[in-house]
Amino acid sequence: MPNANASWRTPTLILVCGCIILTLSMGVRHTGGLFLQPMTSSLGWNREVFSFAIAIQNLVWGLGSPFAGAFADRYGAGRVIVGAALLYVLGLALMAVSSTSMALDLSAGVLVGLGLSGTTFAVIMGVIGRHTTPEKRSLALGIASAGGSFGQFAVLPIGQTLISAYGWQSALFLLACGVGLIAPLAYTMADGHKPAGSHGQSAGAALVEAGRHSTFHYLFWSYFVCGFQTAFVMLHLPSFAVDSGFSANVGMTGVALIGLFNVFGSFLFGWAGGKGSKKNLLLFIYAARAVVISIFMLVPLSVVSIWVFSACMGLLWLATVPLTNGLVAQIFGLRFMSMLTGIVFLGHQLGSFLGAWLGGVIFDRTGSYDLAWALSIGLSVLAAACCWPVREQAIERAVTRPAGA
Repeated sequence: MPNANASWRTPTLILVCGCIILTLSMGVRHTGGLFLQPMTSSLGWNREVFSFAIAIQNLVWGLGSPFAGAFADRYGAGRVIVGAALLYVLGLALMAVSSTSMALDLSAGVLVGLGLSGTTFAVIMGVIGRHTTPEKRSLALGIASAGGSFGQFAVLPIGQTLISAYGWQSALFLLACGVGLIAPLAYTMADGHKPAGSHGQSAGAALVEAGRHSTFHYLFWSYFVCGFQTAFVMLHLPSFAVDSGFSANVGMTGVALIGLFNVFGSFLFGWAGGKGSKKNLLLFIYAARAVVISIFMLVPLSVVSIWVFSACMGLLWLATVPLTNGLVAQIFGLRFMSMLTGIVFLGHQLGSFLGAWLGGVIFDRTGSYDLAWALSIGLSVLAAACCWPVREQAIERAVTRPAGA
């Protein structure tokens, strides 16, 4: 008998709601850099204190993603998204009243990180991937990634306006209310678990299989580089602009431009990933990032150069997400896609931890971000090298037949 409750949960509706969830979750997350200067100035902290809390957030986000993905694979995504959204709201509210570094680590770090693990890529991409045909999957993942980028573009100006109008504490409470809107949207994703054929494979067997496949490791470490670069730029670009003598709006606009242009980049690379080699597109993205950052460091710094750099980085920003997640689905199948993409995403977040934290450490020790920019260039070259040996062929598994068949 057809499931009447599932009939209205069409692939298009799931994609739209997934995009909205990513817009809210990623959009609020990207406002973190806007709070660095007002919070450190108000509370008398140095940048390393704030950077370390955001680094913990990225690490917890990554560590939580495989577990959130595994629960979503087994029990459905709805419960995971609701629980994570509530943790996210609580984390932002407690961040607003944090007066010590430990309180900031627990609120902005642990709680928000756990909230992100269940409301972002590992869970949402897994649901969308299972509800999309192979020929449309890369494009659908690109559209979802664009949703997260649109949040970066749309929510950043809202966050800056709230800080300017009401102060950083009230701004955090208001942003927490926005994140609360994720919970009702989770009902649409509640039917997201859709077991795909995996020849009776267990979660443990899937982990062993992936761990023995060299491509899984290459994707992990190339994603590590992506995390380092995006976390460093997202968190420290606003302060880099202010340190260079520009207004706070210049850096905020730069980060917003990254989000705007990544809407186009995610869509473009998601579409291209469905037409050609995903690994070659990833190689191009990482190599292009090295070129873009190098040029930015060499040309005279100005408002125009900051915004052009932001636009170029935006085209390359989360374009790695549909390609990396698409490769995991293409090679290892859909049954444990959320769990496996969550593990690969852990690599991204280990890089994010270092990018966010080391950016603050390097500035506090040297008085500039030059070394961090140089590290970003070198890591881009390493990521491009990791993409070269990736094998895109799907794993062939023996079909297990029942006894007597």
